[in-house]
Amino acid sequence: MRENLGLRKAVGIILARDDGKIWTGKRKIGIGVRPNEKNLWQMPQGGIDIDESPENAAYRELEEETGTNSAEIIFTLDEWLEYNLPPELIGKALGGKFKGQKQKWFLMIFKGEDSDFNLNNHIAEFDDWAWRDIEEMPDLVVDFKKELYLKLVEKFSPIKDKIKNN
Repeated sequence: MRENLGLRKAVGIILARDDGKIWTGKRKIGIGVRPNEKNLWQMPQGGIDIDESPENAAYRELEEETGTNSAEIIFTLDEWLEYNLPPELIGKALGGKFKGQKQKWFLMIFKGEDSDFNLNNHIAEFDDWAWRDIEEMPDLVVDFKKELYLKLVEKFSPIKDKIKNN
């Protein structure tokens, strides 16, 4: 049965300040997080609902996971990026229905204040957050997402410099 599982269509959000730093959240321990996992930091992400556009899903996920929607999409990655769950999480994480995710990534510029963030706004997925350089993220994310985050660094690092120069 597990070998027949597909990839869940999802979105990922790089929420950037005007200085190029990005918002990162520290995952709470629970379903989909291994108890001994040390690298718990990631960017907001989540599934696309039926009949929902990726753009609308990105804004919804941003608000659900960070408590704010004070942002504007300024860039969309053309390609979809994928990751697969490790064997011990297949059948448990992602509702047990998928072997991984196929994600459309968006770069959003943050228009609010740090006080806008509320990690208890929805079903809390994060228990802490920080502004970071995107280049730090591959070393802070769970190992099965590391390759995807390396691609994000490659694609978005040049854009970060443009944000800082405007």
